[in-house]
Amino acid sequence: MLSEMSPGHSWMAYWLDATQRSILTLDVLRQRGNQFVEHYQAGKPPVLVFEHELVLDGKDLDRPSNYALLRILPEAEVPTDPKKRPFVVFDPRAGHGPGIGGSKEASQVGVALRAGHPVYFVAFRPEPVPGQTLADVAYAEWCFLQKVQELHPEAEAKPAIVGNCQAGWAIMILAAYAPDQASVIGVSGAPLSYWAGVEGKNPLRYLGGLLGGNWLSSLASDLGAGTFDGVNLVSNFENLNPANTYLRKPYNLYSKIDTEAPRYLGFERWWGGFFMLTQDEIEAITSELFVGNKLTQGKLVAPDGTRIDLRAIRAPIVVVCSHGDNITPPQQALNWILDLYDSVDEIRANEQTIIYTVHPSVGHLGIFVSAKVALKEHAEFVDSLDLIETLAPGLYEMVITETHLEDAERPTAHQEYEVRFEARTLNDIRALDDGREDEVPFRTLAKVSETNQGLYRQLVSPWLRAVVTPQTAEALRLMHPHRQSQLWLSDLNPWMAGVKWLAEQTRESRAAAPADNLWRAMEAANVDQLEAAIERWTDARDRAVEQFFKAIWTQPFIRALVGEEASHADVKKPRARQDKAFHELAALKLAAFANRQKEGSFAEAILRVVYAATKATGGVDARAFVAARAVWQSHPRLAALGRERFLAEAKEAALMVAFDEERALTTLPELLPTFADREEALTVLRQIIDRRADVLPEVVALMKRVETILEAQSVQGSDNPAPAPAPRPKPAAKVQELRAPAPRRPATHRTTKTTS
Repeated sequence: MLSEMSPGHSWMAYWLDATQRSILTLDVLRQRGNQFVEHYQAGKPPVLVFEHELVLDGKDLDRPSNYALLRILPEAEVPTDPKKRPFVVFDPRAGHGPGIGGSKEASQVGVALRAGHPVYFVAFRPEPVPGQTLADVAYAEWCFLQKVQELHPEAEAKPAIVGNCQAGWAIMILAAYAPDQASVIGVSGAPLSYWAGVEGKNPLRYLGGLLGGNWLSSLASDLGAGTFDGVNLVSNFENLNPANTYLRKPYNLYSKIDTEAPRYLGFERWWGGFFMLTQDEIEAITSELFVGNKLTQGKLVAPDGTRIDLRAIRAPIVVVCSHGDNITPPQQALNWILDLYDSVDEIRANEQTIIYTVHPSVGHLGIFVSAKVALKEHAEFVDSLDLIETLAPGLYEMVITETHLEDAERPTAHQEYEVRFEARTLNDIRALDDGREDEVPFRTLAKVSETNQGLYRQLVSPWLRAVVTPQTAEALRLMHPHRQSQLWLSDLNPWMAGVKWLAEQTRESRAAAPADNLWRAMEAANVDQLEAAIERWTDARDRAVEQFFKAIWTQPFIRALVGEEASHADVKKPRARQDKAFHELAALKLAAFANRQKEGSFAEAILRVVYAATKATGGVDARAFVAARAVWQSHPRLAALGRERFLAEAKEAALMVAFDEERALTTLPELLPTFADREEALTVLRQIIDRRADVLPEVVALMKRVETILEAQSVQGSDNPAPAPAPRPKPAAKVQELRAPAPRRPATHRTTKTTS
């Protein structure tokens, strides 16, 4: 309902309010400019809101880099538990500085800290070490994880690591090269399959092809005297959504000026801190990971010649993405699974666990900045680490729903949500895409980009390097509009001298118009209409970009010029599907499982039934896991196993059930040779079920089946334990090859072009 004031009074109230909001908004922009200058003068430290200390500096390593390992210092009232696994957050290095993963209490750092985990943060300085490569960065990150493990010898598990955006594919590469470094891996908004996307959307992937590929990154680096200015990446992000950049974001500040300033300034402190990369780093990122998309094709090679294969990762992988992300859409975050595997059975045979969750609407930054995401997806990820480690190898979706249960029935400290891991197939990943034919032109672009890059280096780069000095490069950086817009509105500009005084006077006499003021309603409506118009223009621009891209890179003569086959059949069959050795080894491993069905322990027998129940119900939820864990920990015979033995038994049982459930269950009497063993096992299983009030019919039917199997072969009175089963034979040599390679230390020799 609109205000009952007369139109004249309503207009006067609005006019005064609008004038005051304009003055206060200008003052906030002045504060932003001063904040920019102060942050620059302070060396652009991380924007963390948590107290922290330096643990290990990358510049002191034998392969120096500008990275550093920070320890987050917990508050006295929320101490960390030294026995809990450490939690390490890797922030993105894509133009901005570090700290966004811990820039507020409700963040990745915050939820891990409140859960009692020792928390570490991988940060970096504004300027790279001269000559720094991505291999140097990878080596520093490897050293950091080694250091964290050394500092926590009593921890229950190796560190859980989380990488945001660019840091996501960085830690995936590191985990593939050194698989023994982490217990669980989380990646948020990470473009692992950069060519992927939906036609008519996701325009960012086309930008590199409009002018011929990667040479533009080299040009920007040469203009920076060998240094790439991160402000160029920020500009690309902002131009994706001009309606938000130039209208909605400033209007949101203006319309909510009485309350919005702290949040706005906090975000701008990070958004306006531009960091540098070396020319080698940006060229490696764009040519090998983005334009070249070499990671999922198996073309990425470490300095020591090792091919980077994501199938070598042994830790469970959790992928967080969003339908609202136009920078890293779900297809880019998940299609690497389709590139590596033909079926979920292959994922299981490789003993790999992959979990994903897709947010319905949040944007790219919101995946690792939004408080709602932090308190939902990231909090449930942290709380479910133990459960994630015990999931049977395969593909799952983490489904998070609101709950209205009584407090006593809720399994975690975050009482407003329930989490369930639903078994999925590769068709569920394919359903997120509209097909992969739109990736075909990128193969042609990748080859042309390499040619253009070579021509640029030979014909243009030498001349630019001869004339661009460090002083010239610094002047060009200073003149960028993103920096000038902040400097001109800071106190460095004498014309801003009176703004602070005027804003103080305005706050003392502030007279905000009512929210139902007619003119304020008209103002908001006009902004909405203008925003819609800009969005229509943006959609038209993006369609034109896509059509222009396809018009160039689908031309037959261009494909013929670079030697690309007309059918592009290999696009439908990525690297893994051409890797016959992998499929043959997977088949051998499946055969090996069948030979081990009659071998196992008392614990494995119980775990086989638990995993059969999980398979029957299509997944597992946190409450079921908590109930099972409580029973397990209270049973002397089971609790004595220890964590590592339990995980080994769990993986073995899960694989047996996954590949031959019938034999896994019918051979239970072989694992429980005495009547006493069988009765004890049934008692444990009934205790697990009795702790749940909502036992599903599938679980009841399974228990009846297990009881029948065990009772049919029981021998009354035969309580004498049978001889211990013989040790399991080691898998054949070819089967062992399918496992992860032995842990290795990243190569220490320097390279000038690598993405290890």
